[in-house]
Amino acid sequence: MPTQQPPVQLVASGDSRLSANQKCWPAQMALEEALQGAVEKLGYQLQRAHDVTEQGHGFIDSQKRGMEVFRSIDPDAPLIVAEAVWQYSHHVLAGLISHRGPILTIANWSGQWPGLVGMLNLNGSLTKAGTAYSTLWSEDFTDEFFLEHLKTWLETGSVNHTTEHVSAMAPEWIPQSAGQLGKQLADQLRQQKAIMGVFDEGCMGMFNAIIPDHLLHPVGVFKERLSQSALYAEMREVSDADAEKVFHWFEEEGMQFHFGEDDAEDLTPNQVLEQCRMYIAAVRLADHFGCETIGIQYQQGLKDLTPASDLVEGTLNSTKRPPVLDQQGSQELFAGQAIPHFNEVDECAGLDALMIHRIHRALQQPVETTLHDLRWGCADESGTTDEYVWVFEISGSAPAEHLGGWDQCHGYRQPAMYFPKGGSTLSGVSRAGEIVWSRIYVADNALYMDLGRGESITLPPEETKRRLEATTSVWPIMHGVTYGVSRDQMMAKHKANHVQVAYATDVAAADEALWTRAAMATALGIRVNLCGTKKDGSRWDQKG
Repeated sequence: MPTQQPPVQLVASGDSRLSANQKCWPAQMALEEALQGAVEKLGYQLQRAHDVTEQGHGFIDSQKRGMEVFRSIDPDAPLIVAEAVWQYSHHVLAGLISHRGPILTIANWSGQWPGLVGMLNLNGSLTKAGTAYSTLWSEDFTDEFFLEHLKTWLETGSVNHTTEHVSAMAPEWIPQSAGQLGKQLADQLRQQKAIMGVFDEGCMGMFNAIIPDHLLHPVGVFKERLSQSALYAEMREVSDADAEKVFHWFEEEGMQFHFGEDDAEDLTPNQVLEQCRMYIAAVRLADHFGCETIGIQYQQGLKDLTPASDLVEGTLNSTKRPPVLDQQGSQELFAGQAIPHFNEVDECAGLDALMIHRIHRALQQPVETTLHDLRWGCADESGTTDEYVWVFEISGSAPAEHLGGWDQCHGYRQPAMYFPKGGSTLSGVSRAGEIVWSRIYVADNALYMDLGRGESITLPPEETKRRLEATTSVWPIMHGVTYGVSRDQMMAKHKANHVQVAYATDVAAADEALWTRAAMATALGIRVNLCGTKKDGSRWDQKG
């Protein structure tokens, strides 16, 4: 009988920030109570492998703590990693890599903190590590989909999801013109090479976001490993006058900052001025080291020194942005160009953005990119569409062009539990338009790219408000529709917490951009999967 089996072990990875762990703990407790009921309903036992601490939460909050916990877990026991929150994958990765028993990652279907994003990051990290795992998700842990799959895992140690929406691309599918341009751009990148500026690697335990050098170098991209301390030092060299010019530029372009007086809880002008310093410093360092794309870690280290980097990141990603002169004041740096920034030092997104910029310039398409969290999704309650609508959301690094221009952008204070020094978001609602969504990831010691088509749609203000209030309301949002990819298909296949989006001017242009990226990636040795369908519902595995 199932009850004679040893208890299923449960672990919960959390944040490294005490404030976040304490605030998010009630949501985790609710998840674990519902999961306990589901496991017991199926005749099994669930046992927590670590206690609630005297600090008021029951999360594994460091790699050190994770190793301590796993020393007491039977390495052959069935193990569930349950997540209602954003979590740092490296807290549990060491234990999971050496665990011999079946592993199941579970998240609650909620945009609140969010466990979905944390679980997807862990899934991508386990995929990169070559560690076998199964994965599940549920709104309340009583639905048939969840219970049937949980029963299968408890009985067999494995769950398989259907991924018929994914096709490994064959080169002969690519239209001739896209194939030629993609190969030309790949040859150019390999010959001329590019530099990726990395301001401290491995943000928030995102093992999946680090591309090993031996996989990156063959595509013609090399890392310049920079330090956040160098960025902070460069900020101190920026004059008050230069910082104020950037601040005034934002205001003149119509960006709406929502200021208050309490520095601990409100956004203040001084916080934005510090962000202006960081923006200037980042541009100057990118120029000095010849970086085509840069990524700032921020979440650890810098967060204790200076306001958040997100306004900086979104500004860098914008083609129309405040001019920055070199320190001598004699030359504008990167004039008329975006400097693609990969949020949270997600190098997979950095490589993708670099490719998008080159491809879209050649195709005369919009070059700006946003690295969003695949935050959550739900049916539209306004009656606008019958399509499933994703909430693509990020902490503020969306370019102004994606939000409809600077006069549609808002600056709110970043949440204090994550960002003690505050700082402005670059917030707004993404404009309607055709998009290409993508993800580069590491699996089987190789680079892969998932590519799909979709649309950013407009929803009424009340529906947008409902979605924002179910997530982090001060962050920029995209109402995303993924052609031919359902909720469960996306969750079953996606190997990252992040999804990259870029606009094109119309349906045909977006399809051409997708094919050209597929061709460039293939020529660079990246293995391409085409996901979902074209807008008209037809499959990609048809030539042209």
